[in-house]
Amino acid sequence: MRVLVTGGAGYIGSHVVKLLLENTENEVTVIDNLVTGFESTIDELKKIRDFDFIKIDLSNWDEIEGIFKAKKFDAIIHFAASLIVPESVEKPLKYYLNNTANTANLVRLANDYGVKKFIFSSTAATYGEPDISEIGDGISEKFPTSPINPYGQSKLFSEKIIQDTSKANPDFKYVIFRYFNVAGAAPDLTIGQKTKDATHLIKVAAECATGKREKMYIFGNDYPTPDGTGVRDYIHVMDLADAHIKGLEYLDENESDIFNIGYGRGASVKEVINTMKKVSGVDFRVEVAPKRAGDPAMLVAKNDKITQKMGWTPKYNDLEFICKTAYEWEKKI
Repeated sequence: MRVLVTGGAGYIGSHVVKLLLENTENEVTVIDNLVTGFESTIDELKKIRDFDFIKIDLSNWDEIEGIFKAKKFDAIIHFAASLIVPESVEKPLKYYLNNTANTANLVRLANDYGVKKFIFSSTAATYGEPDISEIGDGISEKFPTSPINPYGQSKLFSEKIIQDTSKANPDFKYVIFRYFNVAGAAPDLTIGQKTKDATHLIKVAAECATGKREKMYIFGNDYPTPDGTGVRDYIHVMDLADAHIKGLEYLDENESDIFNIGYGRGASVKEVINTMKKVSGVDFRVEVAPKRAGDPAMLVAKNDKITQKMGWTPKYNDLEFICKTAYEWEKKI
């Protein structure tokens, strides 16, 4: 297949590109505006085998259409998006334009140019803040979607655009992945998270453990959780990437669908910090700060659907391993 990966120089996208290059014979094209992605990541990926990289922003609709005319893609894996929850509260229009409007245009082009497979990077933020008493063993895909911030809302709007388009054009099939919290680095440490001014907990903790930050904060310690800190389902980035490859294969024989990707178990902020201290051997400084706008108390995936229907089997379901790869990567860079 000829596969277009948007945002392929970014954290998650680059790990999917890595697997596409290593484990498939697909012809890969990556587009990225390099605002949060890195050309050095592209250079590293090209050591596996060559592929086309085009530096462009998805808002350049006419130029993007030119790429579609020239390339004749069979599938799109769409990552490119803005994703900082507090920023989305402060700058909602940025999120609706970059995430929703640009996704709508990408879907339009996919339909106009006969692209039959669309893999979309969505988020557990579409669920908003589920009632903890109703979560039980995790949030399933059947949970109502009720985002509590513009980031989640922008992704949910994008999901609806993809779904409605597929209903109108049955040849256009999709897999929507709702991510929980992604962390870690490729075990061979060739690529990992380089995000500047990172907000992801494990990345921030790794920066503290390597002395790149003086301290870190726990944003809120009075949530209705066992230790008062927020609980999240942390998934290793390579397990997440593997699901996207399986998603492409899944659409060969199956209908469009939505899947949560997580391990089905949560870890609190305090647990993550203690685990990072353990794997690094560094007792870095931690302080408590007020809650951040738009942060739910608990988000844990129920992953029965993806494991049963897609046959996805995680390889790295271990918080210590996730923290260790994040820490070793942080030392490397």
